[in-house]
Amino acid sequence: MDTSTQQTTPNPGLLKAWISAFRPRTLPLALSCIGMGGFMAAANHVFDGSIIALCVLTTLFLQILSNLANDYGDSKHGADSVHREGPKRAVQAGHITAAHMKKGMMVFSLLSLLSGLLLLWVAFGTEGLLLALLFLVLGLAAIWAAVNYTAGDKPYGYAGLGDISVFVFFGLVGVLGTYFLQALEFNPLVLLPAFVCGFFSTAVLNVNNIRDIHSDKLAGKYSIPVRLGPKRARIYHIILLAGGVASAVLYVALNYYAAWQFLFVLALPLVVINGRNVWRKQTSVELDPYLKQMAMTTLAFVLLFGLGQVL
Repeated sequence: MDTSTQQTTPNPGLLKAWISAFRPRTLPLALSCIGMGGFMAAANHVFDGSIIALCVLTTLFLQILSNLANDYGDSKHGADSVHREGPKRAVQAGHITAAHMKKGMMVFSLLSLLSGLLLLWVAFGTEGLLLALLFLVLGLAAIWAAVNYTAGDKPYGYAGLGDISVFVFFGLVGVLGTYFLQALEFNPLVLLPAFVCGFFSTAVLNVNNIRDIHSDKLAGKYSIPVRLGPKRARIYHIILLAGGVASAVLYVALNYYAAWQFLFVLALPLVVINGRNVWRKQTSVELDPYLKQMAMTTLAFVLLFGLGQVL
């Protein structure tokens, strides 16, 4: 990033700067896919608390790594500039240097790897070596995806592939992987709860990208909203929300045994609020609160859906 165009803001202190760079408001989203996998395991009587705890720890490390890499990468490639209308990032604001941010990325890459290896040891021991190697590859792929979304030399987020990555890692890999590590078997019905998390997590990213259409376009970051334009990006958002709800309904329809399974309908007003406001709000300042709101909506939906399956 050209430092001649970089604006600084009053430094909040190093600790607060790092905590802000972790982007705590995105962390509930990271917990949602693990929670969904845990609930599905409990519903099928294979829940393992130690595995869930390690899944949570590993996922939080990966999410923080992704946020730090995004902060560094968008500053490096120009998406975080004076034209950015969303909240200023740590490197852009001058609170953390690019060199220190890279060191932070290395630390959380290592923490993610170590936590993941411990998780595989607890889940498979020494007997499931081939499965452990398969999950190790998935884990390394997750670390690669977290870093290269915006921080790589050819960041795939700038080509509009972030939505696919989020759907895969926050949906399919997160939910199915968490379930498999406990059950040690694949259950095709769990694909539908995985779709719920995939669709809703992609919706969180979509709110972020709709908010940043102007600055992303100037930086050459061709996210889905930049490619679709503001109106069609909002139609796409409604489709994502509908896809998440439809996946939940279909799962219950195929696996129905009690009315409690529809407990997730209590979260539908939150989904509607998000869809309505993303459709109506136009400015970045107006849209920004609905990024956090969608992340919290996803967590609430998962909690209610999961409880409905285990009651």
